[in-house]
Formats: sequence, structure tokens, C-alpha cells
Amino acid sequence: MPNEVKSRNAGKEKKIVRNLERPIQKYRFLIQSSFALLCIWIGYDFYRFAHFLESNGSAEFFKRPPGVDGFLPISSMMSFYYFISTGIIHPVHPAGMFIFLAIILMSIVFGKSFCSWLCPVGFISELIGDFGEKIFKRKLKLPKWIDIPLRSLKYLLLGFLFYAVFVLMNLVAVKAFLDSPYNQAADLKMYYFFVDISKTALIVIGSLFLLSIIVRNFWCRFLCPYGALLGIFSFLSPNKIKRNPVSCIDCGLCAKACPSSIKVDKILTVYSDECSTCLNCIDACPVEDTLDLKSVFTKKKISKKFVAIGVVSIFMAVTGFAMITGHWHNNITKDEYLVHYKLMDTYGHPTGTEAVKEFDKEAAEKKLVNGTDTEKNIVSPDKGKIKNSTGNN
Repeated sequence: MPNEVKSRNAGKEKKIVRNLERPIQKYRFLIQSSFALLCIWIGYDFYRFAHFLESNGSAEFFKRPPGVDGFLPISSMMSFYYFISTGIIHPVHPAGMFIFLAIILMSIVFGKSFCSWLCPVGFISELIGDFGEKIFKRKLKLPKWIDIPLRSLKYLLLGFLFYAVFVLMNLVAVKAFLDSPYNQAADLKMYYFFVDISKTALIVIGSLFLLSIIVRNFWCRFLCPYGALLGIFSFLSPNKIKRNPVSCIDCGLCAKACPSSIKVDKILTVYSDECSTCLNCIDACPVEDTLDLKSVFTKKKISKKFVAIGVVSIFMAVTGFAMITGHWHNNITKDEYLVHYKLMDTYGHPTGTEAVKEFDKEAAEKKLVNGTDTEKNIVSPDKGKIKNSTGNN
């Protein structure tokens, strides 16, 4: 039969049924490209919104795109923390919180799938990695004694963020930060960081680009704290890639195809924080029913197309719920944005543990003095202290 081949395993000849299932990678590429185009669209809309602010309100007004909140992961994480602690959806960057929630749910269901199916940075990293493999004619790997310490960096960054937000800051300080003009203008500051990019930032981005050519997914593998967080949540996913050792012919094609350099051919179930459920390994397997995504509960095979549909559906369902319930757009008026545009260079945030502790202390004192935590505050850019709008400590 044309779909059968013969293989020798442990000196015994056996028939192997070829894997004739169609690959999913072209569909994954289409989803990645579509999401990247969506991000470009959001960027263009924000450019038009920023042009209105630059004209001091004289140019045509274009509404701020709420999707830009997705590029504010720290603010989104703090909003999510505030929501699960109080049940209140903070109104400054609500879209970011729902995007954050969608990504977390995605990771719980399908592992770190956001990184390989929707993340625009992950998409660019893949393209750069493909370019690098064409140059070097192979996938370059760092030795373990370098790779493992470097991979811990993203967890150290994530650990610092968690320590600063969940340990050093109480709920009053979290709300004070979310209410602060710095957080309200965070999207503007991010936009102008790239529009008026500094030489230092350009050198850093250029270095990451070059390193990503040499070592595939350098940023994602070693430095991205967001990916580290999703990697932790991915352990909760009941859907894992499993290898059938009986039908496996030990060809090693699955491990060769894995962009995260996981030795899929040496394990029975892929339990790895680096697995992004890209399904490259399953597509590469030449033997039917040997490598599949399965539920640890039902043991049933999960269709690759179901993963594609599921990832997109989770994202659309959560963000769609935010839109329907009126929690997508923020509560900042265009007049307030015009003020923020003029003052945003004076806004700062706490940097370092001591500054965060001082921020926490002053937020608590301010609540006691004023009897309320709704007063808007400005964070001093030099010392990270909270100051009110009159400039008094």
C-alpha cells in the first residue's frame, strides 16, 4: 500500500502507516498574519488619535483604539489583580485587563499557545528565526550551561514584577497607581517611546534582532516575563502533546522541528514551559497516531484545527464580552488626554523596591488623610513619590 512503509526497530521489521494528516502550519501563519495586521491597524488608529492631541485639538478627532491596552501588560496585570481582589473593573485600561484574561485562559486550555498563534512579537521572532536558519543552514543551539541560566532571566524579571506588585504594594497603592496620571497616559508614553526612540533603545532592539538571527526566539526564550507567566499557567493545561513509543520509529524529526528545542522524541508527554503548542512537531511526525495533542483526562486525540479555532474563539469570546458589557473603552475624555499630552513628560513611576515601598506608604497615608482613595495623584518622575495635582507632598 502507498501509505505504508517498512522500518526496522530493535532488529525487527514492522509496517508503519504514514501520517497523511494535513499540516496546520499554513493556517497558523494566516492567524498570526491576521493578528499582526490587526495590531498594525490599531497602531495606525492610535497614530491618528495622537495627531489630534499634537494639534492641541484643532485637527480632526479620531477615537482612541481600546486595543492599544493590550500593549500595556503591567497595567493590565495590575488591573486584573485589582479586579480579582475587589470585583471592580478599573476604568482606565479595561480592554487590557480583558485581553490579559483571554491570554491566561488560552494558556490554561491550550498551553502557551498565545505565543505561537497570536503574539505579534512571537510572530516577528519566528520570521527572524527562519531567516537565521536560512543563513546558517541549521538551527543553532546554545550549550546547556549557557542556555539554562539565560532561560532563568525571564523568571527573575517576572519574579521582580510579582514581588513589586503583590508583595510590596497593598491594594490602596495598586489603585493609586491605576488612578495616577502616569497610568492614564501610559499608552501615550509607550507610543512616543517608539516614535521618538532613543539611541540606547535602538541599540538594544537592534541587538535583540541580531541575537534572534543567531539564536532562534532569543527574546521569547530568555527575556520575556509575559512568556514566563504563560509558561507557568501552561502547566495547568489538560491538553498535552503525547508520543506513542510503540509506533515511534525514532526518526527525531519532531525534535528537529520544535522551535523551542524540546526533545520530543525522548519523552512520552511534553511537560515544558517552553512548549507553545505550535504543533510543528506533530506536523513533522511521519507515522500515523504516534504524536498527537491529547487530553490527560479523556486520552482522546484533539484535532489540530480545533486548537486553531479554540485559540481564536477564546480571544474573541473574552474581548467580545468586554465590548458587549461596556467594559472595552476607558473613561478618559479627549480633554483629559489633551492635558495628559502636555504633561506626560513630567509623569513618572516608582523604580526600585525602595521607591515602591515609599509609594505604598504615601498612598496609605493619603487615604487616611483624605478619607478617600479617589483623589488623582501624580507620581514624581525623579523619586517615584506620589504628589497631588498641586505639587504638595
